Amino acid sequence: MNTKSILLSLGAVVAFSLGGYWLGTQTTNSSASTTQTTEEMQNMPKSESDAEKQGDREILYWQAPMNPTEIYDKPGKSSMGMDLVPVYADGANSSEGMITINPVVVQNMNVRTAQVQQKDLSTVVNAVGKIEYDEQKLFNVNPKVSGWVEQLYVDYIGKMVRRGQPLFSIYSPELVTTQREYLLALKTKDKVASSSFETIRSGGSSLLEATRQRLEYWDIPESEIKQLEQSGEVKKAITLKSPATGMVLHKNAVEGEYIKAGTPAYKIVDLSTIWVQTSVYDYEVPWIEEGQSAQMELSYQPGKTYQGTVAYVYPSLDQKTRTVQVRLEFPNPNQELKPGMFANVRIQTRPKRNVTIIPNEAIIRTGERNIVFVAKGDGAFEPREVTLGMEGGERNNEIEILEGVKPGEEIVTSAQFLFDSESRLQEAIQKMLQQKQDTSDMENMDMTGGDMNHDETPVNTIDHSDMNMTGGEMNHDEMPTDTTDHSNMNM
Repeated sequence: MNTKSILLSLGAVVAFSLGGYWLGTQTTNSSASTTQTTEEMQNMPKSESDAEKQGDREILYWQAPMNPTEIYDKPGKSSMGMDLVPVYADGANSSEGMITINPVVVQNMNVRTAQVQQKDLSTVVNAVGKIEYDEQKLFNVNPKVSGWVEQLYVDYIGKMVRRGQPLFSIYSPELVTTQREYLLALKTKDKVASSSFETIRSGGSSLLEATRQRLEYWDIPESEIKQLEQSGEVKKAITLKSPATGMVLHKNAVEGEYIKAGTPAYKIVDLSTIWVQTSVYDYEVPWIEEGQSAQMELSYQPGKTYQGTVAYVYPSLDQKTRTVQVRLEFPNPNQELKPGMFANVRIQTRPKRNVTIIPNEAIIRTGERNIVFVAKGDGAFEPREVTLGMEGGERNNEIEILEGVKPGEEIVTSAQFLFDSESRLQEAIQKMLQQKQDTSDMENMDMTGGDMNHDETPVNTIDHSDMNMTGGEMNHDEMPTDTTDHSNMNM
């Protein structure tokens, strides 16, 4: 019984093993058949229409998929072992740098374009300025005679004075003598006024006029001269007054000190208008003109804007900073603008009318030339050299084009550096192909014009029977002359 059970168990195991082997064989054959079918489907030629399309397209050359500069005349493997890909005539780029990119790739690259416009171009020049005195409203007070300062009425720098306000009084012996001469001339004129001689009367008037003119040349105020005439008394010290309303910028007069003629005693500046000196870069200078409006803001007074004008553009350039000085002029009626303050200024320039404008970001500057890419449609882009004009617009984001593009054309404003690289690569490939073609043409050149036609060469009919070969020597004297006609030989 035990033997029977063992035999039955062994039989069952053998049966299951044989069944599993058979099933595995069938599965392997099925997989192999499926794989073979898949490979056959992959290796099957495309549809007839696709084959016809490829057959109609002209293949210019074959290139490596990982190195476009590796080109071949026939299909095969690249240096990296990859299959070469064909380049068709209808998809190749021109030798002028024209490139063609799949529209899907263009969209994935997020290529942006802008239209060339024709409009007015202007800009706002922003700069930092410093408030200074108006040099045209500086006044020096200096005595024309030497003497001693008797009394100071304005005794410190920075004091505000009005026109005609007393500054200081000066005692001068020379001035005292001139006063006495003036009073004497005045009395003489009154005495000779009733004289019957015209010469005497005119002499008295001339003496008085000359003495009065001397006082005026010494800047003696008219009020002092009239007071001298009315009182008839000589004053020891004469008071000098302010010639303008403003601030005392400099004081050199000291009470009791001797001061020489011509020594600056006071310097007064009128602050009703002030200057703002600012610097602009050299490329902004063409926009700046005298008379343009300017605005100024102070950090000390936020929110308040002052209006002024461009007064002068200096003719020299600072070599270190590459800037040009520009002087602005602003009214200062309330004395709010203090010399020495810093300010932010904006100069509104006059626009240039009807100029061709493109975005500044569309330009590729190589150092030797300036290039933009013009979108031709259907993924075609043309590199074009342009001549640049003045920059303008908000934050100088626009530039004038003098030559190269026309209004209405579409230009690339992003990813143009990738386009430039592709354009240069395609241009290099085209030059390589052209050079290779020229070399091949030279090798295959028809040389028939330089071959000798042996069929048309006449046979040598010289009779050698008379040549004396005795003793192994040739008798050249008895050799007949070669009369063969070589004119018919085709070289």
